[in-house]
Amino acid sequence: MVLAVYYSRSTTEARHQASHWREVVRLGKDPIRERERLKREAAKPVMTLEMVAREAFEAKKTGLKADGKAGRWMSPIELHVLPKFGRIPIGEIDQTDVKRILSPIWRTKSDTARKVVSRLRYIIKYAAASKLEVDIQAVDLAVILLGETGHVSKNISAMNWKDVPKFYQGLEDRAVSHLAVRFLILTGVRAKPVLSVVI
Repeated sequence: MVLAVYYSRSTTEARHQASHWREVVRLGKDPIRERERLKREAAKPVMTLEMVAREAFEAKKTGLKADGKAGRWMSPIELHVLPKFGRIPIGEIDQTDVKRILSPIWRTKSDTARKVVSRLRYIIKYAAASKLEVDIQAVDLAVILLGETGHVSKNISAMNWKDVPKFYQGLEDRAVSHLAVRFLILTGVRAKPVLSVVI
């Protein structure tokens, strides 16, 4: 009786396999190459969001200032994404996950949220370029679900010129940022070119 059940099951499985490979041939694919592709895919490790994020950063960092050593590119991801979602396979990340990542900071820290959005977009595109199955629209759909940030940007008021000497005296540190601010005060040049060199 056991032998008959085993025989029946193995016969059904063999028919199913034969049907599958006939369909592969009908689609114009080489069954041997298809079988090798399936073996390679099965041997691949499951790529988590953190693994892909770190690979994406490695690919990106040569284009960042100081090769990304300051850590500014990865810090929003390390603070707001990886603690909760780093171990999830990247193929399982969808818009509801991204919404859960962004919800706590969407209206309170909109600049940080914007950085997280741009980094996540890059990471998911990197995963897609690496031939991983990902939801390429997950971030954009999450942004739609979250709605407007309601963030109103505020200009920082200028320092009163009478307070500048006292402020200048407080810049005693030999750090590059302090030296850059001193240079700005003494020369009156535009801040953007100086800060782009410092940052």
